Amino acid sequence: MKDRNGLFECKETKLKGCYEIQPVVRKDSRGAFVKTFHMESFQEFGLPTLFHEAYHSISSKNVLRGLHFQTPPAACAKLVYCVCGKVWDVALDLRKSSPDYGKFHFVVLDGEKGNMFYLPEGMAHGFYTLSDPVVMMYKVTHVYDREYDTGIRWDSAGIPWPCENPILSERDQNFVRLSEFETPF
Repeated sequence: MKDRNGLFECKETKLKGCYEIQPVVRKDSRGAFVKTFHMESFQEFGLPTLFHEAYHSISSKNVLRGLHFQTPPAACAKLVYCVCGKVWDVALDLRKSSPDYGKFHFVVLDGEKGNMFYLPEGMAHGFYTLSDPVVMMYKVTHVYDREYDTGIRWDSAGIPWPCENPILSERDQNFVRLSEFETPF
């Protein structure tokens, strides 16, 4: 569905509440310009318009970050997009009442294409970098809270990552497996 201003197209994914969002990318001889948020358009799509924090990460090729999320009461929805480079971006459904519990969906986010991925509360998020460098941007609906920040082990949910031996942080290597996780969502 497109918003009435013609700024974004919002496409449903196979996970309820997750959307791939394609903004208009304006290109000319100078380069490109992309609007990544417009309150009225997001309201039309029924998406949050109040983001409490925004941040970015920079990664080299073959890095895997994830699968991260915050638990209640600090759970948050995320809007993620790749400003520079290309990533294989994944949402994993952790909502116990969802028919999609334990299922995942991936989108290739590409800085040239400008597409974005919206994940509601109750989703774990991760990505694998396909290029070098990659700059990822995140908008979240709750501030970071170390006490509620956690994750699922990247290789425990049947996700067919593009690489069997990615570059991982020690933290990401030591998260609980999905089969051992008791969801609070």
